[in-house]
Amino acid sequence: QVQLVESGGGLVQAGGSLRLSCAASGRTFIYTMGWFRQGPGKEREFVAAVSRLGGSTDYADSVKGRFTISRDNAKKTTYLQMNSLKPEDTAVYYCAADFGGLWPLERASQYDFWGQGTQVTVSS
Repeated sequence: QVQLVESGGGLVQAGGSLRLSCAASGRTFIYTMGWFRQGPGKEREFVAAVSRLGGSTDYADSVKGRFTISRDNAKKTTYLQMNSLKPEDTAVYYCAADFGGLWPLERASQYDFWGQGTQVTVSS
């Protein structure tokens, strides 16, 4: 079993930055990690993913050039650095873990474990 706990969400003005963290518990951290978000009245959508050892990353077009995903396997933590935030980035952000799926992993159904989510609100 893997437990994921997100932190770092909050209220920020447009153009600002936030860094989300996702701490994992469990015997191993060697799995693909992803970030998804779900805005009000919207379906959950892919944001970014990082491969097991951090060598590959993947981003949704809407966040490319603004968001950066990274991981520290020694700390069992995944990060999402969000810069140049826009009001349309407002959502609950979830981290997720996948065991053994084929890269890239952009569908929520491909992930095995999920965190509880952290709210990000960007004011205009």
